[in-house]
Amino acid sequence: MKYAIFGDIHANLEALETVLLDAADNDCTDFVCIGDIVGYNANPKECLTIVREMGCPVVKGNHDEEASLDTPLEGLNPLAKHALEWTRAQLNEDDRDFLLNMKLVRQVRDFTIVHATLDTPGNWGYVTNKFDAMASFSYQFTQVCFYGHTHTPRIYVKSDSVDALEEIEIDFEMGKKYFINVGSVGQPRDGDWRASYAVYDVENQHVEIRRLEYDIETAQRKIVDAGLPEMLANRLAVGK
Repeated sequence: MKYAIFGDIHANLEALETVLLDAADNDCTDFVCIGDIVGYNANPKECLTIVREMGCPVVKGNHDEEASLDTPLEGLNPLAKHALEWTRAQLNEDDRDFLLNMKLVRQVRDFTIVHATLDTPGNWGYVTNKFDAMASFSYQFTQVCFYGHTHTPRIYVKSDSVDALEEIEIDFEMGKKYFINVGSVGQPRDGDWRASYAVYDVENQHVEIRRLEYDIETAQRKIVDAGLPEMLANRLAVGK
């Protein structure tokens, strides 16, 4: 059994389609989404429809939550605010209900999924270093947890201490816990513009973070044509 673990799609249809094709080519049998299906890019409705039709386990991201509400958008940077205002107008009531009612944390088989942190998942805190990861490890009751939110792939390992690894592939070891950021499908921020997701091979207890080129020019053109800020199109090419 192989799981494709993906998230931070952010309405990037071209990147999502590329990831799903690659997952099929790598014999993934199951799919899991760690949230932020919508926001920033130009195909929120289409990406949401794909994830819903897959019927896979999914958790709520902060952009999913904001898109599902009609409350004022406060505390967001101007790019995110503009994109979310536009996104809200693209979704119907059924779409918003789906986003609103997603869980914040779920256990899937023998692993956990969350969008942000395990200690306060609805506060949308960021795990960017081993000290941040330590707080989530305290609430992690499975050996492995997959998360997102920072748009940067990263593997944290807890044994006697907590370490951040640079590897993109790892074999799980008994007695250790793993907190794994699968990166972003639709808006990577680690300086690499390629879509990112993880393949979890259950039988071999192995995880690989995969990077894929996709039709970025089409994704950028759609952003501009939709009247969204051009900066959102430009940033895709630099992975920031």
